[in-house]
Amino acid sequence: MKERAKMKEMMNTETKYYNAPKDSEFCFESGMCLKGLKIAYETYGKLNDEKDNAVLVCHALSGDAHAAGYRRGEKKPGWWNDMIGPGRAFDTDEFFVISSNVIGGCQGSSGPNSIDPDTEKPYGLGFPIVSIKDMVNAQKELLDFLGINRLVSVAGGSMGGMQVLEWAVSYPEIAVSCIPIATTYKHSAQQIAFDEVGRQAIMADPAWNGGDYYEKSHPSAGLAVARMIGHITYMSNSSMESKFGRVKRKEKLGYAFTTEFEVEGYLRYRGDSFVKRFDANSYLYVTKAMDHFDLQGDKPLSAAFKNARSRFLVIAFSSDWLYPPFQSKEIVKALKMNGADVTYCEISSDYGHDAFLLEFVEETKLVKHFLKNTYKKMRKSK
Repeated sequence: MKERAKMKEMMNTETKYYNAPKDSEFCFESGMCLKGLKIAYETYGKLNDEKDNAVLVCHALSGDAHAAGYRRGEKKPGWWNDMIGPGRAFDTDEFFVISSNVIGGCQGSSGPNSIDPDTEKPYGLGFPIVSIKDMVNAQKELLDFLGINRLVSVAGGSMGGMQVLEWAVSYPEIAVSCIPIATTYKHSAQQIAFDEVGRQAIMADPAWNGGDYYEKSHPSAGLAVARMIGHITYMSNSSMESKFGRVKRKEKLGYAFTTEFEVEGYLRYRGDSFVKRFDANSYLYVTKAMDHFDLQGDKPLSAAFKNARSRFLVIAFSSDWLYPPFQSKEIVKALKMNGADVTYCEISSDYGHDAFLLEFVEETKLVKHFLKNTYKKMRKSK
């Protein structure tokens, strides 16, 4: 009965909002500043009296603050629901888990679809250029608002993993441990290329109108194609083959330029559902932030981590060809050159990049032990 009550509590989640004072400014790496920063966030579990049991989870490109549980009226749980909750990897019986929507996003935090107080219209392309560091700085402001000055861990996959690495570099005194999953310290030419094709699909849609479409028809066709392209990179060849193969739809369509193969229907479904919840300009902003992320710069990667103090659990997946394991190994090597406490685990999976959202059984074994061990050491060191 007690366990059922806990799960029922987890099922009912609510998105909250941090609204910075209207006269305060949040300044971006670009030098531009924004008044009245807004951050959408959710929390799971309870913050203890010492405020030392907090864990921050960071979302990927298409994610948001809704990481776990069910919001009122919604049938779909949060994007990491199998990882967050009582007894799960991020055990809410012990930890206070925070998830926020990145700035530049479109799910409640300040972004291109937010209203510019000077024009009383959506910012569109007038919104400041966003970087991964800007996203992390905004999260830091949220933590300040919550009165949290130390995190047991920062965790996330894909773009979320980039934020984790930025936390280790920018705020080493706050992140006691870091769990970057299926990620990289900088995009390769191929990774940038896939993002650019997606951006061009959006900008080629006549409805995009230079980013000024909020009171008109949205560039749904272009955004859907961008999502279709992206989704192909999230899966592996073996997972697509086992799920779809060359299976055709039941009706006999013959040779036609229609949705003939099952995989075509799947991609169109993914594209069509994505445009109902995501903003095209945000897709442009966030993918650019990922492409510009580069911890190395013109120095050895080890130099980027010279001040890192966190313990690290780096996780990669064998079939991930978007962020292949060798990129995670490069991070591990750079950390070890600085004498960091780092553990590397490569999980065998056929799911491709999507594995970080699906291989929760294996991830739970690794993360749960790592967090408990980290928190135990953290409490002893006080």
